[in-house]
Amino acid sequence: MIFEDHLALDTPEGIQLELTLAGVGSRFTSALIDYLLQAVLIVALLIVLGYGLGLHPAASGYAAAIWVIAVFVIFNGYDISFEVLNSGRTPGKRLNGLRVVRESGAPVTFAASAVRNVLRIVDILPGWYLVGMTSILITRRNQRLGDLAAGTLVIRDRRALPAEYRPSVAAPTWDASAIRPDEVDAVATFLARRTYLPLGARAQVAAEFAAHLRPKVGGVVEGESDEIFLERLVAAKRSKA
Repeated sequence: MIFEDHLALDTPEGIQLELTLAGVGSRFTSALIDYLLQAVLIVALLIVLGYGLGLHPAASGYAAAIWVIAVFVIFNGYDISFEVLNSGRTPGKRLNGLRVVRESGAPVTFAASAVRNVLRIVDILPGWYLVGMTSILITRRNQRLGDLAAGTLVIRDRRALPAEYRPSVAAPTWDASAIRPDEVDAVATFLARRTYLPLGARAQVAAEFAAHLRPKVGGVVEGESDEIFLERLVAAKRSKA
């Protein structure tokens, strides 16, 4: 079971907007992915500046200054650019279904993104995001220090639900009168979302449904797979609705 923090906001239009706040785990995973991509950029920078232009960071104070500025731009410009130009989503956040928004629920602005990302240096201290993770755990809206200063939130994207299941098999002549409407709805929901489940979990859920419902249905032919049975059961009930 997944426990999530929800936040209800009232918009100026009088509409209540419900947001699901991102937790420490998903945010840390997103940050790790983004840091790996930033590391790739820094290695590319090493090749271009160090080997292409001869500006090795240890060569001179001038070269070291260029390196510090370049790494700072990558470290902060990466997040700011993606958050402003990609609806609040860096590649790491996109993969984990997260998004940065303002506390009002509006899209993040350049100024807000700049503040939250520049202060990331503080959130990282003393290492492994300890300050930031502590702040996320103790604040009411799961905000790190950069979010508090910028007035931003990290939320979970709303994902489109699968389309309603429509039987694609012929309705059998079974006596399914003992099957309740809520049981049919539960089976139809599973069938609509089964492709989103790992194969093991999908097979287990189908087996549990079939074991519970088969004894209630008259005329069932043994030997059918659990999912085929469930598909035919929904078809039988929907054809008589």
